[in-house]
Amino acid sequence: MELKEKILVHLYYLKELCIAELCKSLAKSTPIVTKAINELLDQHIIADKGLAASTGGRRAALYALNDEVDQLIVSISIDQFYTSIHICNLRQEILYEQVDILIDLNESAAGPKIIEALKMLINSHNVNKTKIIGIGISMPGFVNTTLGVNDSFADHEPIHHLKDLIEKELNIPTIIDNDSRCVAWAEKEFGGGVDSTHTLVINLNWGVGLGIIINGEIFTGATGFAGEFSHIPLSNTNSLCSCGKRGCLEVEASLKSAIEQTEIAIQQGEYSIYSTLIKTMSNKNNALIEAAKIGDQLVIYNIGKIGFMIGKGISTLLHILNPNKVIISGRGAEIGNILGPQIQNAINEFSIPRIAKMTEIEISGLHKTAQQKGTAALVVEHYINRILTN
Repeated sequence: MELKEKILVHLYYLKELCIAELCKSLAKSTPIVTKAINELLDQHIIADKGLAASTGGRRAALYALNDEVDQLIVSISIDQFYTSIHICNLRQEILYEQVDILIDLNESAAGPKIIEALKMLINSHNVNKTKIIGIGISMPGFVNTTLGVNDSFADHEPIHHLKDLIEKELNIPTIIDNDSRCVAWAEKEFGGGVDSTHTLVINLNWGVGLGIIINGEIFTGATGFAGEFSHIPLSNTNSLCSCGKRGCLEVEASLKSAIEQTEIAIQQGEYSIYSTLIKTMSNKNNALIEAAKIGDQLVIYNIGKIGFMIGKGISTLLHILNPNKVIISGRGAEIGNILGPQIQNAINEFSIPRIAKMTEIEISGLHKTAQQKGTAALVVEHYINRILTN
């Protein structure tokens, strides 16, 4: 990545910076950074935002992306059952969106449905496709970013090579990555991981994923599949996981698990407001979370159970990776007040105290927006150079 591109990425994340801050972040000299800043000013890509607040010395000039820059980012955030599409500008403002589109990834038509929803959003708002610098896709599974495929699906299924299909259909550069890595990147740049160099980010949704940040960078492993937290064999049941194995953590430590246990209990005659909410809320995750916020005892009990199992899994990770911080993110972070104590109970029970006490457990404030923010950032990291040439 060239220096001017790096400057633009920093300004995207941090909004306003002075030359001294950029020099420190980029490890470049003042003359080199100043030259690049002046060139970007001449191109009207960035703007002088005035002087920073006084800290006792000479006030520094602040720079930001120019408000007149009208390029766009498209992010497609996919989970097992729902897809959300957002179109935002380079100031991180969402301009158009369609959220919680019901698309089951196990359907053979999942790929074409996502493409059709994307085209409808673009066309319905008369978005100029030449203004889109790139499209980012985040989704669960064994995503190979280099090849642009999701190896959790068979080669002949459109969802396997969704990135290529979208790129070909719309003629817009497209990038794909695992959803939990995108969530981790969002936490690193916008959330609780900003000041932490070694961070584990638990993405609690239908499943339970993991993004690993080591020395401030996403760790992907030798073949790009690091972080398959959900398939650690810690489950006490013999339930079959979606991966085809038994004993995976995910079968007891996911929102899907809490939903299943709640629905079984309701069928057996127990009362829960969830059964009323689900009649008006199409997304079961939303109904579960709302029931928990209302104070439904059955739902809170089942969420507590998944919290304890997540804590048990985290205990394993603490001993192996010794992070500064563990962040609970994704949709599940909305019920962090219920999950948190149970996670901590499990860590107290299963972790060596000396290791556990050095790690901070934090509930994300980004909640379900983390995936969208991380997916948009994925586009910026790969295609910000397009605003220099468009």
